[in-house]
Amino acid sequence: MILNIETSTDVCSVALSENGVTVSHLEIYDGNAHAANLTPLIERIFASQSDVKIADIEAVAVSSGPGSYTGLRIGASTAKGICYALGKPLIAVPTLDIIDEAIFLSDSKIDIACPMIDARRMEVYTQVVRRNAEVIVPVEALVVDENAFANELSANVIAFGGNGAAKCQKVITSANAVFVPDICPLASNMARLAQKKFDAREFESVAYFEPFYLKEFIATVPKNKVF
Repeated sequence: MILNIETSTDVCSVALSENGVTVSHLEIYDGNAHAANLTPLIERIFASQSDVKIADIEAVAVSSGPGSYTGLRIGASTAKGICYALGKPLIAVPTLDIIDEAIFLSDSKIDIACPMIDARRMEVYTQVVRRNAEVIVPVEALVVDENAFANELSANVIAFGGNGAAKCQKVITSANAVFVPDICPLASNMARLAQKKFDAREFESVAYFEPFYLKEFIATVPKNKVF
């Protein structure tokens, strides 16, 4: 049994999985209120399982980024706290891989996926992979224009999804570009990926793990800030 935590975008979600299959999941589509929502969600998911307590889990898996700086920090700190308290291993699952999983699950005919996480303006965090996990374009922060993925789209049908995909639909106009609606990273889509890492004993350091932000955080000061 693995507790899965996903907080990389504006959706806060948790799931319980067993042997790579999701057995229970909860989501809150409530903007960036992860700090207030995550712990109650975890409490609720265990309260809904009469025969499973949090001490019964074998690991905690957390979405490791890229994504929202604040959301990733909240998810990571919560996962680390549970692992430390229970003496359980920590598993990191890349956020873009979770979106890939959702895209592939949406249609068995999709062979190539391009997940997109909104990074403001026309920039996205993205990658391109085949269903068999072959990487075509590695993880990158990309400013999308009409030439984005032109080489890949010239020879392949690619399914785009994620909260950064909609804004790119008017720019990426290739007939080989398919946009899958309502795709976001969810804990319920982490089960197979987390189990694979658990079976391989691919664990993170509870003390030193940090999310993969891809870009350095740059703090800004509100225009109306008075010193």
